[in-house]
Amino acid sequence: MKPYQRLLFLGWLCLGLLAGDLCARAATGSLTPPGPAAGLAGDAGAAGAWVPTRMDNDANTRKGFDHFYNLEYDKAIHEFELAQQAHPDDPFAVNHLLGGIIFKELYRIGALDTEAYAADSFLNKKLAEPLDPAVHDRVLRLSNQALALSQTQLDKNPNNVDALYARGATRALQSTYIGIADHAWFSALRNAVAARHDNERVLELDPKYVDAKLVVGTHLYIIGSLSWPVRVAASVTGMSGNKQKGLDDLWQATGSNHQEVATDARIVLALFLRREQKYDEALQVVNVMQGQYPRNFLMATEYAHLLNAAGHGQEAIAAYRKVLAGCRANAYNQCRIEIPAYGLGEALRGQKQYAAAAEAYELAAGNGKDTDLRQRATLATGQMYDLMQQRDTALERYKAVIAENSTSISADMARHYLKTAYTNP
Repeated sequence: MKPYQRLLFLGWLCLGLLAGDLCARAATGSLTPPGPAAGLAGDAGAAGAWVPTRMDNDANTRKGFDHFYNLEYDKAIHEFELAQQAHPDDPFAVNHLLGGIIFKELYRIGALDTEAYAADSFLNKKLAEPLDPAVHDRVLRLSNQALALSQTQLDKNPNNVDALYARGATRALQSTYIGIADHAWFSALRNAVAARHDNERVLELDPKYVDAKLVVGTHLYIIGSLSWPVRVAASVTGMSGNKQKGLDDLWQATGSNHQEVATDARIVLALFLRREQKYDEALQVVNVMQGQYPRNFLMATEYAHLLNAAGHGQEAIAAYRKVLAGCRANAYNQCRIEIPAYGLGEALRGQKQYAAAAEAYELAAGNGKDTDLRQRATLATGQMYDLMQQRDTALERYKAVIAENSTSISADMARHYLKTAYTNP
């Protein structure tokens, strides 16, 4: 897989995280009070004017997002359904529900751990669980419903910034689901580009509509990070990029007075800061989120990932063990213990604690639903046993890797280590 393909895919994931988590906020999420351009959405004082459903004016939506960020998807979906029933003509409410359903499915199939995208095989790997056809059908119905509701508002006023933003959010969600779940990469990219165009139009009409900077900033960073030839090709289609401008847009959004908008920006910003190896900044961003959403084990695990990437090995080990203890004590709403367990193995390996690392990798392999993660964990276990001069045990692990999927990259490596013991810690 080409490096730019991985980056584009992570961008689609980010666009979906944005849309799924914030799902089209109103201009009141800006850092500064709305200027005259805010009136382009229509006369807010007029009787019967459309008022988008969002956290600050709807209790069900507020409860829904608290559950959503804590990985309590069933509860979130229930609250979003109540909000959508109360506001059946609002594309914002439909987008909230659509995001909850999509991200529940992505979590179920094992697609929300950022470490899963480190390997070059993720574009072609099998999903940890098969897609639910009923979810697929509901995603399609809700996507069409949201687009139709946005279009109804745009037919009344083509410059309605809320409607443009809602349409962009739906397209971003479609991009994420199509890309991750269906592996229809070009279709996903088309939706991502359309989402950017909608949000750029919002900012043209109302530069203070800070919410739109989330998707635009994400896209600017992605395109700006590509190789020069690919950026030139993108520019032919009108897609420009600027890494620093993208990061600046996201930083602005983290200062939003609306918690959900700030959280959305932090999710994406942390990923990009990690890629830029700005670990101290990324740690600060993620630390805020894990404090806000203590029932979300993924945020706590991401903090440990960053500590390890930053070279704070012992602190990372302690952080991973804290997550594992929380999983065992049911401190989180739900936990896939294999994710922090594999991270712990990596951190222990970096500290040359090979016996403890092997134990952590074994824990990950024994609990993982994802075939690729299980194979990587089993392969790493074999490597640890080789380093401990326990060759027979290492050979058993390498054979187990091949037996699970003989065509994977991990299997190729296992075949090599069957012939030659692993010696590079």
